Amino acid sequence: MNIPFELPTEDRALSPYTGYTRDHWEAVADGLLWAAWRWSTPGCALLDLPGRPSRSGTRSDGLEGFARTFLAAAFRVAGAGGEDPHGWLARYARGLASGTLSPGRDDTESWPLILDHHVQGQPMVESASVALGLRLTAPWLWKNLDAGVQDRVEEWLRGAIRHVPAPNNWYLFPYTVAGFLESVGRGDAATAAVRERALELMEGWYRGGGWYADGDGRAFDHYNGWALHLYPVLDAHLAGDTGPAAARYGERLREHLDGYALMFGSDGAPLHYGRSLAYRFAASAAVGLGAVTGHTPLAPGASRRLASGSLRHFLERGALTDEGLLSLGWHGPHEATLQPYSGPASPYWASKAFVSLLAPAGHPLWTAEEQPAPVEEGDRVLALPAPGLLVQATRDDGIVRLHNHGSDHVRPHEGESAAEDDPHYGRLAYSTRTGPTASGNTADNHLSVEVDGRRSVRRRVHPLGAGGGEGWGWAASWHRPVFADGPPMVPGLRVESVTVARGPYELRVHRVVGAPAGARLTQTGWATGPDEPLVSSLHGLHGWRTGPETVRAPQGTAYAPWAELPRLSGEAGGTTLHVCLAALTGEPGPGALAQAVTRVVADDSGTEVVWADGGRTRVAFGPPAVTHTEA
Repeated sequence: MNIPFELPTEDRALSPYTGYTRDHWEAVADGLLWAAWRWSTPGCALLDLPGRPSRSGTRSDGLEGFARTFLAAAFRVAGAGGEDPHGWLARYARGLASGTLSPGRDDTESWPLILDHHVQGQPMVESASVALGLRLTAPWLWKNLDAGVQDRVEEWLRGAIRHVPAPNNWYLFPYTVAGFLESVGRGDAATAAVRERALELMEGWYRGGGWYADGDGRAFDHYNGWALHLYPVLDAHLAGDTGPAAARYGERLREHLDGYALMFGSDGAPLHYGRSLAYRFAASAAVGLGAVTGHTPLAPGASRRLASGSLRHFLERGALTDEGLLSLGWHGPHEATLQPYSGPASPYWASKAFVSLLAPAGHPLWTAEEQPAPVEEGDRVLALPAPGLLVQATRDDGIVRLHNHGSDHVRPHEGESAAEDDPHYGRLAYSTRTGPTASGNTADNHLSVEVDGRRSVRRRVHPLGAGGGEGWGWAASWHRPVFADGPPMVPGLRVESVTVARGPYELRVHRVVGAPAGARLTQTGWATGPDEPLVSSLHGLHGWRTGPETVRAPQGTAYAPWAELPRLSGEAGGTTLHVCLAALTGEPGPGALAQAVTRVVADDSGTEVVWADGGRTRVAFGPPAVTHTEA
């Protein structure tokens, strides 16, 4: 365990699961800030953290260091009612003055200008953190700035209002900037317009069940919590707004948390899926926000257990360098987890987790005894029809699995290029204990169609439904296999997929339609490292000829430097059905998968599976229909 700063003594009476208290959260915020500020420029405007630069360049990266750590400092100071024992706000005040003196100039301190997202957009992202930090600390920082500095800061921030965001959650950045300006009496028609624009887009992106798509496509991931819910709900909270719109966003957060709370393992880990995973414990931001605002179905002790568990998970597993900096990766540095926009300070969007500190010391979030996380209360399967996801949690090993039948990262106007295959969206399943294999390695949790020696990937996911009952659930989707070499698609070829989760088992059923003669299939399971106390199992039930064989992923995952995974192989041509059973469990595992099922009846239209305990699961296609009866 490498935590290069001192933490308070654990309190196992108040926090029996994590030992963490509010004092721990303040200490972590201070520790992260001390480490980052060692890398500031003389005028405090940029924090040039060490590491590979992002595609936006080192000046933008330095602004990112200032803005994202400012957010942590702002939550820290605002939550303490303005008490600032380490003088953080004085540093940020100095940086605001020097960074905005001559924006765009190539010197030691100047901030880059905010331009359109496709020209020089990254500063727009950081403008939201600067604006939110200023809003949180306005009584102690903004109101004491020189009037000229205030004017310069406003002018720089208005670059976000005047320019075009990326077509996704970025529209909430000028929204947040405008919210700050209006809160200090500097609003106008332009600020009102960008706020109205963002909220109109949010209505179009809302898909129900507490889930927003991140733009006009079907990207459902952690951005729901740390962006799409956070900005409008926090904006209303800071404004004291209790009107109908604010109530609507609060209720959506509550509904989101009703399912999202199940997406943390008993070890505190969030699900490893989607982009920007280097933000790590920012995954708990929505949990903390719900507790602070009251828009949550969770008891205060359960909220703290999730948030503190996530924070502790990463601190104890190498997320910090020896210098106390958040590294680019997951547990430690991990290149395959990153996006091109990630720079040395990108991980500090994790600062959003410190929204929990807006709950004062006497708040029930900190005074109630910790309660178990949802995964610790019992086995559970939860279907989320709006995003097309299926969550499967098992109490004994504390693992949560996410079966993906509705989320991708393909925008509506984009083609489905295999070259853009994204392991963090295209897989059939993700978990709190495993990561996807890197591009170029054998893909985990993937059905691949092989035509003339070319293997397919899964890009655009078309959901076909999700549902279930007590102790079981299902989700279904279809996709067109996409190929990297030669023709990108085979006319008429499609794969329809259903996952049924029950206990630790995953029944995976695929109907392949329109496959040319001689086509082959492979189905892989979970990728695990050789030293991990995990069991990854895969067993063919129908339509598979060989396997499972064990194959290697030499570049490993975010959890293991190298990994191995089971793989089944079979043949396809015309319309064929393929059924298998998969499982990811803690050791010793559930036993041989072959013993979990006693009978399988299948043809091209569907299958009936009889489980060893007498339960029966029926899966029919055209369209998918899934039923399950217990013995």
